[in-house]
Amino acid sequence: MKVTIIGAGSVGMLVASFLAESFHDITLIVRSNEQASSLQEHGLIRNNLDGTISKYKVNVTSQLPLQSEDSLIVVTVKYNQLPDIYKILETQPKNIPLLFLQNGLAHYEEALFLPQETILFGSCQFGAEKINHYTVAHRGIGVLKLALGRGDQRILQCLTELKIPNFPTEFSDNAERMLFEKALLNCFINPLTAILGVKNGQLVENNHSFKLLEDLYNELMDAFPEERDRFKFADVKNLCVQTASNTSSMLADRLHNRQTEVKTIVGAVISKARARGKSLPILSTLYHLLLAMEESGEKM
Repeated sequence: MKVTIIGAGSVGMLVASFLAESFHDITLIVRSNEQASSLQEHGLIRNNLDGTISKYKVNVTSQLPLQSEDSLIVVTVKYNQLPDIYKILETQPKNIPLLFLQNGLAHYEEALFLPQETILFGSCQFGAEKINHYTVAHRGIGVLKLALGRGDQRILQCLTELKIPNFPTEFSDNAERMLFEKALLNCFINPLTAILGVKNGQLVENNHSFKLLEDLYNELMDAFPEERDRFKFADVKNLCVQTASNTSSMLADRLHNRQTEVKTIVGAVISKARARGKSLPILSTLYHLLLAMEESGEKM
């Protein structure tokens, strides 16, 4: 199977490097000529957790060519880039399966309007950091959850049966619920780290941020009590510890003065709570603080 990955940020590069261990025809679609030249010159480099370095040869282009029927398109760009990507995907054959790897919920219904017969969604729980145009660092082992939005399950089975070291995959039977649970998990860490300007581990190391984290957890569990068994506060603390040196995606966007995904992640969870007649005052405050900082152009 040929795999074409749209987006060469941290997620796209890390996924490409691991899939290159099982598939021999990997193409990265990049936006800049500079990154394309770097990848062609150096190859795709992955810094592994054990300190070793892996190198992979991948195809690189700036335009998505018409795909053959033995292809899979993986979309790893941020949510705010998706409208342009949708237009490109509409021109691809209907029998080409698509896999979307975005945070949040907003893209779920949007993607299902595309003409492709098979559409999958993924939830990334691994740690990744883009070092330069051709190097990505693996920052933490975490499962890649995959679910079928619609269509043929064979591609889903193929992906979930992959046995790639340090890159576990897992089947989820409900795509929308899977994405919501990831958004909920992101709400515990992303907004606080982005506003405080700290790495994940510092949320539990500082008494004040720890209290904010605990209060935020209780607020969300009051709104979504059915999730309390799945997300215990001890699990949230452990996640902060396990990813202590990670820079959350939302903080990374703030540090690089990029638009964050606060609307599709935090905004979506607030909307779901509102539909239940529940208010989330702490999360809503964090949400509007982040939007205010973005709109003011304030730099970190």
